[in-house]
Amino acid sequence: MSEICSLHDAVEKLIHDGDTVALEGFTHLIPSAAAHEIIRQGITDLTLVRMTPDILYDQLIGVGAVRKLVFSWGGSPGVGSLHRFRDAVENGWPRPLELDEHSHAGMANRYVAGASKLPFAVLRGYRGNDIASRTDTATTVVCPFTGEELAAVAALNPDVTVIHAQRADRSGNIQLWGLLGVQKEAVLAADRVLVTVEEVVDRLAPLPGAITLPEWVVDAVAVVPGGAHPSYAAGYSSRDNDFYREWNGVSRDRAVFAAWIRENVLNSEGAVTR
Repeated sequence: MSEICSLHDAVEKLIHDGDTVALEGFTHLIPSAAAHEIIRQGITDLTLVRMTPDILYDQLIGVGAVRKLVFSWGGSPGVGSLHRFRDAVENGWPRPLELDEHSHAGMANRYVAGASKLPFAVLRGYRGNDIASRTDTATTVVCPFTGEELAAVAALNPDVTVIHAQRADRSGNIQLWGLLGVQKEAVLAADRVLVTVEEVVDRLAPLPGAITLPEWVVDAVAVVPGGAHPSYAAGYSSRDNDFYREWNGVSRDRAVFAAWIRENVLNSEGAVTR
């Protein structure tokens, strides 16, 4: 049975320096509170994985917690550049950032291969671009049945996957619905799994379009109402569009960003709680 515990204890137990960590969520259910706890605990040298690194990863990159980024598109939805991400790539501030870039389809297939316990996945893609020449996790294979040349991408198996969901029951079974990205695949591909939820209920009532992740694939559940902010949790909260617009100004300047982190993420003394 998965353990229901505090967010602090879950992060401390499951996420360590040097881990490969996927924090997934598509448009909503983005696990922002969990990322902030990673920052507070001073966890570093991470390889972060996400199909669409956005504000969440801009913050983690900006505090120097990230060594490498595995991704398929990086930007702030509806706003533009991620300035902490860009600063790390262009100027090595606060530290150099290694990149492993793929297409959306390639990333999704990498998670599927990882979830299926296969070494790689095949797809029709990566044609007309040079992505495969800039990564050692994409190549080509020849189909043994048709002779067709296909793209092959290495499986993704994060040390830890973190997601946000709407509900858990008291045994740790997880229920989520709405726009679903690759959360299920990212969970099944990982060695350890942390889920933050809006609430714990006695029974997970069936809902149209909802999926359930069984408790035996989840290591820890933390109740964090609003844990997806500034994204949203369908049925519980709305997207904070003002926050996304304001982030452009916050992240553009190193000093402004650092002040924001101290005020909104770190404790009152401005030091991580490790």
